[in-house]
Amino acid sequence: MSDSKFHHFRNGVTLPMIVETLTFAAETPVSIEQICSIFAEVVPSEPALGAADVEQALELLNSSYEKEGHAFRIQSWAGGLRMTTTAELAPFLEVFFRQERSRRLTKPLMETIAIIAYRQPSTKAEIDAIRGVDSGYAIRKLLSLDLIAIKGRADVAGRPMLYGTTVRFLEQFGLNDLDGLPNLRQAEELLEDVKFDQERLRLLTATELLPQVAESEDQSNDQPLSDDVQSTDLDTESP
Repeated sequence: MSDSKFHHFRNGVTLPMIVETLTFAAETPVSIEQICSIFAEVVPSEPALGAADVEQALELLNSSYEKEGHAFRIQSWAGGLRMTTTAELAPFLEVFFRQERSRRLTKPLMETIAIIAYRQPSTKAEIDAIRGVDSGYAIRKLLSLDLIAIKGRADVAGRPMLYGTTVRFLEQFGLNDLDGLPNLRQAEELLEDVKFDQERLRLLTATELLPQVAESEDQSNDQPLSDDVQSTDLDTESP
């Protein structure tokens, strides 16, 4: 790589600054090819970048981070480059993200995702019956957060949708797979539910579909279920 690649292209911008900016801003790993493409589009008058140019800029950045005692490094990740923190800081991030999750996921959401995680694939009717309230809002919220997904439809009357957890769920809760889930007593403590009743303790042992119960007209919050009506799923259309 020629030293000219480190000169100021415009407004004091250098190649290491470009690499740092793109890896910092990207939500997913950014490929070296993409960095070169972006560079060519923004400064077409400059000679084209190659992989070796970006790699040398990367080495310069990481050397500077380490020398100056910064927490960041730019590393190869899933076929691209990603800004990360050093391993020594992992315990602090683990606590931070655990606290963030607990603030972001309300108790109804935690209850709902716990039921789905242990009982999956689960229908809305099963979740409603265990919680004792309508779970339509909680299910929609968890779907929007990509923590659960529709896994198919149950082979029963009405063919209600089946819900299960996602890869994002494993990532967010620090699990390698579902075998890493805590046992039910630990789950009870995580939910901070001192009235974790017998019905909820049957999550792992119940094999039959529970009776369906009605979904409330109010979709914005959990509502108590009526005993004299049957439930509908979030999507009432049959295929």
